[in-house]
Amino acid sequence: MADRRDPVNGMGEMGTGLTIAATLLSGLLVWGGVGYLVDRWLGTPKVFTALGMVVGAAAAIYLVWLKYGRDDGRDARS
Repeated sequence: MADRRDPVNGMGEMGTGLTIAATLLSGLLVWGGVGYLVDRWLGTPKVFTALGMVVGAAAAIYLVWLKYGRDDGRDARS
């Protein structure tokens, strides 16, 4: 059986998993942080922090789907 490692990414599937996890975490942190700053600016009780985290999670999931989840018409057995 051939080794299916990406020559650029020597970690193989583990690198892909870490990339997905980092994308999801960064979406939560970045947009949650933006929401936190808006809450501090407007004086609201963590409304925009929660909203920012939801938007960040949704955007991160969408980005992961775009990169790894789409079926580009390729046969799964190839």
